Amino acid sequence: MNNLFDSKSNVPKHIKGLDCNVKNCSYNDGECYCTAKRIHIGPISAQSTNETLCATFKPKQM
Repeated sequence: MNNLFDSKSNVPKHIKGLDCNVKNCSYNDGECYCTAKRIHIGPISAQSTNETLCATFKPKQM
């Protein structure tokens, strides 16, 4: 079974191979790792990297 949470802190582990530079996203662990359980990237019509978006983004509560 794949455990998505750190057993000591109950904080989601980061998604391996996925870097996130969006410091104000609630899923960013502060070290450029995404801790979302799953991500959605789109739109389906993207033709280049500049046209893609992370639809999972959720702003951190200040």
